[in-house]
This record gives sequence, C-alpha cells and structure tokens, in this order.
Amino acid sequence: MIENTLKRLLQRGGTAIGTMVCDTRNPAIARALAATGFDYFILDTEHGSFGLETVSDIMQMARLEGITPLVRVPDFSYPFIARTLDAGAMGVMVPRVKTHAQVEQIVAAVKYPPLGERGMMNARTNTDYRGMTIGEYGRWANAETMVIVQVETREAVEEIDAILAVPGVDAALMGPADLSVALGTMDIAHPKVTEYIQRVVDAATRRGVPSGTHVGDLGMLKAWRDRGMRLLMYSHDFGLMMAGGAAAIKELRS
Repeated sequence: MIENTLKRLLQRGGTAIGTMVCDTRNPAIARALAATGFDYFILDTEHGSFGLETVSDIMQMARLEGITPLVRVPDFSYPFIARTLDAGAMGVMVPRVKTHAQVEQIVAAVKYPPLGERGMMNARTNTDYRGMTIGEYGRWANAETMVIVQVETREAVEEIDAILAVPGVDAALMGPADLSVALGTMDIAHPKVTEYIQRVVDAATRRGVPSGTHVGDLGMLKAWRDRGMRLLMYSHDFGLMMAGGAAAIKELRS
C-alpha cells in the first residue's frame, strides 16, 4: 500500500504546498499537479459539482502519481466522509467546524476501531485493489488517512484548543473568506480576521499541530508561512491556469 507522503512531511516538521481542484473533472489534473511539484491537492466537493465517480477517478490517478489527494467534503455527516475515503481519498478536510463534539464525530467517521467507527471496506479503490485482510487495512487506514478541520467560524476559533486536542486531528486549515464573513468584515486582510487567524496559529503551535490557510495571494501566503503555518494552499485549478495565461498575454502584448 502507498504511504501518505503529505502526512509524513508534516510529521517531520516540513512545509507542504498544495492547491484546490474546484472545476476540472479530467483525472489528468492530478498528474499535472504532481508534475508541477505540488505536495497535495484538495478536491472541493463542498462547492464543486463533482460526482462520486469523478472523485474516485481523480483519487486513483493521484495515488498512481504520488501526490496526496484529499477531499473537502460538504459537511461532517458520516456518509460524505466514509464514501469519500472508500473512493480513494487519503484524507478529508471538513468545513464549518464549530465544536469539539463535531470534531470527535469527524474522527470517528474517518478511523476504524479502536480510534473510530468507520464501516469496513477493504477491497476497492481505497486499497488499490490489493488483497488485504480487514486487520491489515484497518491498521493502514488509521495510520495513513488524514483529518483536517477547516476553521472558518468564530465559534471554532474560540474553541480551538479543545478542537485541536481531539486525538486524530492532523491539521487545522483556515478558511479566511468565510471567517471574514462570520466576523462581519467581508475582508480577509482585516485586522480582526488576522487576529483570529493568529489565535489558531498560536494554538496549533502550542499543540504541535500543523496549521495552514488557502488564499490566492502569494504575498499573504508567504507572510503566514513566516508566522508559523506549514500547510500552505495556493489558488485553485482554473485560477492557476488563468493567472499563467494572463501573465503570458501581458508579456506578449507589451
């Protein structure tokens, strides 16, 4: 079975760079991102219109190419999480987290006993179609799957120490746009948003849990990297394409 290289990188204290796949349905997107050098990507099924068949196709390509594929699920309901992992995702990012109890529910859906209560499936995409006993797959999945909580509510920031204390949480990734809405600023660069994000970074550092954020501004991302974030997510599939195209057009028309 394959190793979750993103999880190992973060455990070693390294910094990981990824992006979000929002619109591209062709599994070749995983191959292209791997060739570019990204450590991971998150497929967005919260706002994206992907069917489970497409999710599985993209997950399989990513696993073959050695880039860690994660999925942002719509919420923390068990079917969304379990079916996504069975489709080959190496972990999930769960949006709109608010409480310690919700995070316990998320971990229970991701992990097998004794860490959780996920339903067993050990013979499909999630095992790369290799024969594994129930025990072998359960141990592998508990070691390799990831739980990323997306912190984008006032409640989550105010309960961040309890959230990060839940066993099985691998990282906290900020959702600055939704956080800015929750705080009533509608501006991800607002001092109040910066204050709340810093509270999460500080709490994560105290507990030895990686923190990160997703933005389309390289300067802002580098600034948060320098303030302690190690799970960096830049732009998205069409954003990368459009930025590259716009830069080329500007240069050629100059």
